[in-house]
Amino acid sequence: MSHDVRNRLSSIRRAFHRRPEPGWCEFRTTARIVEEIRRIGVDDLAIGREALSSEHRMAVPPEETLAEWHDRAAAAGVAPEILELTAGGHTGAVATVRNGEGPTVGLRVDMDGVSIPESEAAGHRPADEGFGSEHEGYMHACGHDAHATVALGTLEAVKASDFEGTFRVFFQPAEEVAGGGKPLAEGGYVDDVDELLAFHLGLGRPTGTVVANATRPLAMAHINATFEGASAHAGKEPSGGTNAMQAMTTAVQNAYGIARHGDGLTRVNFGRVEGGSASNVIAEEITLDGEVRGETTALMEYMRTELERVLYAAAELHECDVVIRRISESIRVDGDPTLAELVEGVARTVPSIDEVVPEAPLEASEDATFLMDRVHGNGGRALYLIVGADHPTSHHTPTFDLDERALDVGVELLTEVVSALGADRS
Repeated sequence: MSHDVRNRLSSIRRAFHRRPEPGWCEFRTTARIVEEIRRIGVDDLAIGREALSSEHRMAVPPEETLAEWHDRAAAAGVAPEILELTAGGHTGAVATVRNGEGPTVGLRVDMDGVSIPESEAAGHRPADEGFGSEHEGYMHACGHDAHATVALGTLEAVKASDFEGTFRVFFQPAEEVAGGGKPLAEGGYVDDVDELLAFHLGLGRPTGTVVANATRPLAMAHINATFEGASAHAGKEPSGGTNAMQAMTTAVQNAYGIARHGDGLTRVNFGRVEGGSASNVIAEEITLDGEVRGETTALMEYMRTELERVLYAAAELHECDVVIRRISESIRVDGDPTLAELVEGVARTVPSIDEVVPEAPLEASEDATFLMDRVHGNGGRALYLIVGADHPTSHHTPTFDLDERALDVGVELLTEVVSALGADRS
């Protein structure tokens, strides 16, 4: 624990935690990551536009939202160089260390926050200890603050280790909206990666536990639909308009009735509705945000096709129009079993790890699968694993927090795995 970053893991994580930023708006987060990377010293650093394919970005917020968060970062003193490279929603970074001949090993982590207000109640540790979110309406409710911290610690430790090869860390924006994985995969930096690791902290696994292979990530797609009708006086002319509200409610009710598929698990959900003007006005426009998931990419496509059919049918029934937008998606990709065996073997030698689970389902979606798919397609190996971390409440809740002991566990495990990959590519 003699390294600078590794001695500051908790403070770095808490700095990220205080300033959560939504997908493609992680300007200040990117700047802090770059600051730490430059402190470590790397051989190559790509920032923002340099790191990803702009045309493949998904779920990019409106320009006014990007400008708001960009201006916040500027007011906080973020360097003009970083603001220029990340402007317009081009956040994230890729850092590379070269330690002689050997394989190219990649580590991918996410860095965006969640649109949930953080609890200020007594008993919530970030509130009690003064590192709660300073950005109203947003918090790190999924552990991405800790993921970025672990990656920085691992980068520093690998650089100082006897690892032989090239180590590359991908700091990915916009995971929560499944928007950043594909553009990062298309950015070129993953094309020569032989081995790729991705991980998540917590997920119901206690501190000291490792799942060597988190399998069966759910393919997922985000959908946005706007129903367009015609307004009328709700008292005088209740049948005079075409009711976008009725079209929306019909669509929601029928969507939850989409037949389950015999080939595997499927999901549909709506989480946000906006529109209408007043209780005495037939609603002219209603916008609906939803998602579908499937155990395979094909099952996700089945659900998306069925959902779109339901949306169009509801609009037609109520004589409205509907505009459907495909916002973002992620695909199903499983980890390489031989790489999982290596991770399992290494994990069993790490003193801070009490239990090693060879394999378990992820039971969530992840757009790291785009990078994994690219590595597999180029003949390499990729894996998604879980590093356990006690958390008092569930992910994506206002009182989510992580046991910071897991930061050291994650750095130690990942450093040992990377070193093992440099020594033996079984």
